[in-house]
Amino acid sequence: MNEEIEFILDSSKESMEKALEHLKKQFVNIRAGKASPSMLGSVTVDYYGTQTPLSQVANVNTPDGRTITVQPWEKSMLQEIEHAIMVANLGFNPMNNGESIIINVPALTEERRKELAKQAKSEAEDAKISIRSSRKEANNEVKKLNDISEDLKKNTETDIQEMTDMFIKKADEIFNSKEKEILTV
Repeated sequence: MNEEIEFILDSSKESMEKALEHLKKQFVNIRAGKASPSMLGSVTVDYYGTQTPLSQVANVNTPDGRTITVQPWEKSMLQEIEHAIMVANLGFNPMNNGESIIINVPALTEERRKELAKQAKSEAEDAKISIRSSRKEANNEVKKLNDISEDLKKNTETDIQEMTDMFIKKADEIFNSKEKEILTV
């Protein structure tokens, strides 16, 4: 196979994989009602003047499906961590017991579940748009090649389309799994 074509296919595949990785990261932030340490993944704490991820200044655990505990490595950080969780606007009400911070994750209402499912669908659509955009860029690159036959161009475009279909199917599978997780009470 032509090196230029191989490069186009590889970079297109890499771009599509990045779209799926981004989708997975976005889905981590959509909580499905079950407590998980990753729910606090976006929280940063002012640690001696530097914004530091919560996981680097405290131990974050889930003793059960409805509770998250945050055990700071330095007791002096309790107020700072509590404040950071509130500022992150995740809809949590942290309780400080002097030793650690306890967060009760409220059960999701039916309305909120539907909102989250809609948000997940939107993220999945964004990923698919990104995948299709990668296909378009790859096809344009193939059309620019002058030193290859029309048959080879057509075959390459077919390969790009098959790869696109595969990645869109994966995005749908990831979404369906997340939607099921969100809507399951």
